[in-house]
Amino acid sequence: MAFGGLNRSHLPLALSPINPPLAGKTMTEALHDKGYKRLFSNKVIFRQLIESFVLEDWVQDCDFSQCQRMDKSFVSEHYKETESDLIYQVKFKDSSNAYIFLLTEFQATAPWYMAIRMLNYVGNFYMDWLRDNPQKQALPPIFPLVLYNGNPKWTAATDFASLLGANHILGKYTPQLHYCLIDESQYDLDNLRQMGNLVSTLIIAERCTDIATINQAFLALYDKYDPLGSEEKQPFMDLLNWFIQLILREKVSGDGYQELVNTIYDSKEKVANVLTETLAKYGQNFYVKGREEGLQEGLQKGRQEALLNAARKLLSSMDDAAIAEITGLPAATIAELRRTC
Repeated sequence: MAFGGLNRSHLPLALSPINPPLAGKTMTEALHDKGYKRLFSNKVIFRQLIESFVLEDWVQDCDFSQCQRMDKSFVSEHYKETESDLIYQVKFKDSSNAYIFLLTEFQATAPWYMAIRMLNYVGNFYMDWLRDNPQKQALPPIFPLVLYNGNPKWTAATDFASLLGANHILGKYTPQLHYCLIDESQYDLDNLRQMGNLVSTLIIAERCTDIATINQAFLALYDKYDPLGSEEKQPFMDLLNWFIQLILREKVSGDGYQELVNTIYDSKEKVANVLTETLAKYGQNFYVKGREEGLQEGLQKGRQEALLNAARKLLSSMDDAAIAEITGLPAATIAELRRTC
């Protein structure tokens, strides 16, 4: 199958959750960098991202079972400062190779100049590729993909030509580059729940402000991975530990972070307990800082009713004491809800 009119035997995909080349990062941004790098270093999570969110025909021809992470020495000095870069090599079903270039950085807002950055990444990649393949006469196609998890809707141009004032003057000589955008904020919550995979649960955890919904998403996902062996469970554990670390933020760092990301929970009860305990202790702070607009909207609609709704959703998966601890509702209120629901 041809890709954009070119032979697809070498197909690098550039995936870039955004981060500006300016200023220092906040604690939360740094945790996203570490977390996204660890998560998308897992081949299962990476595959689910591509298969579920890149709606292109050629995706179905990728043989992800042969997906391999490559040593970063493949990339030259151009990328030395971007420590979160990941490079994969996969094969298509016809045995042709593809390079998948993954940039896992994080930023809360959409830079208007993203198309310039992508054009630079693509150009640098080609220069490196030519250095290592001096006898080749055809460049490999590149599919640029941007994963965005900021709060404002993405408004930046997704093509380079749109950034040029009076670009019509150059006509056919206008540089062309388009990138594909995955904007997490634009996905419907119900559709994400129905999808029920690792990446959709990641987006729910980042975008949703309802504690009960987050708990249900993780517990439903655990049910899918519970019958599998320990190695197959690792993607779920990575996702869960990343989310807990994100909530804890400044509470865990350094060696404590490494200990946390390697934690294994061997039962659904333990998963429910760690989610309950963490959200009960630090969840309010997490949502006030990270999801302030959504929380305030919920409070304006009626804090008491919101808490009651949350409690109702938790009845099937938690005991009364745990629900009371999460919601702050009296134990008697929880007992009455259980009796009447």
